[in-house]
Amino acid sequence: METLSKINESQTYQGGLPMSAWAEDDIPTNKMLYKGAFTLSNAELLSIIIGSGIEGENSLDIAQRLLSTCNNNLCELWKKDIRTLTEIRGIGMKKALQIVAVCHLARRRNESEVISREKIKSSRDAFRIFLTAMGDIPYEEFWILMLDKGNRILRKERISEGGISGTVVDPKRIFKVAIDNHASSLVLGHNHPSGNLTPSDADLKITRKLVDAGKLLEIAVLDHLIVGQDQYYSFADEGQM
Repeated sequence: METLSKINESQTYQGGLPMSAWAEDDIPTNKMLYKGAFTLSNAELLSIIIGSGIEGENSLDIAQRLLSTCNNNLCELWKKDIRTLTEIRGIGMKKALQIVAVCHLARRRNESEVISREKIKSSRDAFRIFLTAMGDIPYEEFWILMLDKGNRILRKERISEGGISGTVVDPKRIFKVAIDNHASSLVLGHNHPSGNLTPSDADLKITRKLVDAGKLLEIAVLDHLIVGQDQYYSFADEGQM
């Protein structure tokens, strides 16, 4: 109980009602300890990560205000970088680093879970994997999934990252990585942070170029996905391969 008391003290603020004056069941750390993390709201969980409050606001107030800047959407929160987070009153550098670290751990956990059991049977299978890698980032990235002869994932690899509107793709690097990993086939993927999933002329050209190169090297390019937050465009499904 001594440790819990110290946690509660760190969540108080001066000049207002401290969390230690709340009903015990209302304090996020107590709720998590006695009832489990699943009973907490997103704001309450975030308040535990934030830890301490500031003059006039406790950690839950700050968490609620931070979530309000994201329309209470965790996908939007995941997009915030350290600099953007530090612009929120009550979020200093240390707290921003903690929040970003937790977001990246969650993303890596999702990636590990998906890949450990995944065999690519459809474009949606590939989408689920690409989504964990780049579905919530504010700039474009280009990834590949390398598959064996049974369409099981050997590895996924980020090929390039760029700005909001594009990224440079080097076919030589793609196929070098594929050959080094003994891939039998590839699935390409990149995101459109704008949310517009319509392929650009550049998207169409690079897809055709990579398909043709794959034929020469006997490494089939099975599909190319444009990834959004909750939907995708499949070149194969749309007859563009």
